[in-house]
Amino acid sequence: MNTSNTFFGHPIGLRTLFLTEMWERMSYYGMRALLVLYMTGAVTGFNPGLGWSQVESQAIYGIYSGMVYFMVVPGGWIADNILGHQKAVLIGALIIALGHFTLAIPIEQTFFLGLIFVVLGTGLLKGNISTIVGQLYDGQDDRRDSGYTIFYMSINIGSTLGFLICSYLGEKIGWHWGFGAAGIGMTFGVIQYIKHRHLLGDAGMHPNEMPDEKRKKYTNYLKVSLVAMFLVIGAGLFGFIVIDPRFFAEQFAYFLTIVAGLYFIYLFLFAGLNASERKNLILLFLLFIGAAAFWSGFDQSAGSLNIFARDYTDLSVAGFKIPVGWLQFANPIIVVLFAPIFAGIWAQLARKNLDPSLPFKFAIGLLFMALSFFVMIIAVNLAIESSPVGMQWLLLTYLFQTWGELALSPIGLSAFSRYGPKRYMGQMFGLWFLASAIGGVLAGLLGGEALDGGLETISPVFEFMIKYYLVIAAALIALSFVIKTAKD
Repeated sequence: MNTSNTFFGHPIGLRTLFLTEMWERMSYYGMRALLVLYMTGAVTGFNPGLGWSQVESQAIYGIYSGMVYFMVVPGGWIADNILGHQKAVLIGALIIALGHFTLAIPIEQTFFLGLIFVVLGTGLLKGNISTIVGQLYDGQDDRRDSGYTIFYMSINIGSTLGFLICSYLGEKIGWHWGFGAAGIGMTFGVIQYIKHRHLLGDAGMHPNEMPDEKRKKYTNYLKVSLVAMFLVIGAGLFGFIVIDPRFFAEQFAYFLTIVAGLYFIYLFLFAGLNASERKNLILLFLLFIGAAAFWSGFDQSAGSLNIFARDYTDLSVAGFKIPVGWLQFANPIIVVLFAPIFAGIWAQLARKNLDPSLPFKFAIGLLFMALSFFVMIIAVNLAIESSPVGMQWLLLTYLFQTWGELALSPIGLSAFSRYGPKRYMGQMFGLWFLASAIGGVLAGLLGGEALDGGLETISPVFEFMIKYYLVIAAALIALSFVIKTAKD
């Protein structure tokens, strides 16, 4: 093998996608670590925030998190039918950079506009870049799973950079400095992608084949939709439409759930799938449910857990009070350390013909998530007795959550790439990220409910979350003995 034309033994195009994803995740997680802190920060004194309530801020955070991943669904459709995945990634990256630079403008009125740009750009980039990763490999290429694991490492390297740079600048110098740093990071990603895009070859280059007349009709639909969307956005920004964030978040959660259910039904009944593809779709639906539940807890890291770190945790290290966002270093560092271990465990079990089924691996992820919130309940009870508590409680929580992530997220990405209907691949990745959208909205709603009354209201919400993780995990374990891993 000519290793000079490979990336750790994988197609060289993986390097282009790795670096693009790394800078995009740097900007995303760097900004996200500041979001709730900025919204709930005092309006006076050093580094003033917006002074909004916990319930309102957590709801807005949930809406933003949900919208980021919901827009991956139309982003996948646009790439499949109009732009192709490569062009969609480029346009998305440019819009994301614009969004972060808009957030960097120290004017309150630009806040929501910046978030909207990030949402729209991520919708075009996030699912489609994952789709291109899968298209670098032939259908039977055994390197696909490890390729996604390598790609997943880029997320964690990028998030580490984001937490390090954006959290320090945002918390210690000024919120808008942190937002601006996120924009600079995304700009690096754009430059790198343009320079090395040719290494991708034909992977994701062209949209689906169809008659020109049909593509023109789809393009016209897109133009009309964009005009309508920007009219609604403009009405909201200029105050013609007033929205209660919590009410909107609740309705958005219902809407996302209905959309996901209807789309799975459409694919199963009306998309012309054969028997094998329908069997695969049932498996992916079960994984979707597990993923949505998982992310509703995982995304507490930038919500309720971030506030717990700020208000009830001792952040002093050798006399220096570290930025709140630096505690989230734990997640990417643990991923980098343990991703090869998890990959090795699965490979070793596969060699012995003992590799757990996909639902069983997802159940493992949910059990780790339940354990993480059990740790947090202990921390909350200690904080009630004597606040602040040591940061080791949050670090242990992030350890268990990250182990759960490694058991679920890269496996889910690979499963949707391998078992999704090939002609709907962009939209299948959209569905995978729709699970993240539902989880993100629920994270905001649950976080707001947990923080509504201070420490006393946190434990009941976390106890409820533990219960539903255990129930879903038990159901997935039971189903793992009935539904076997689908075949290519």
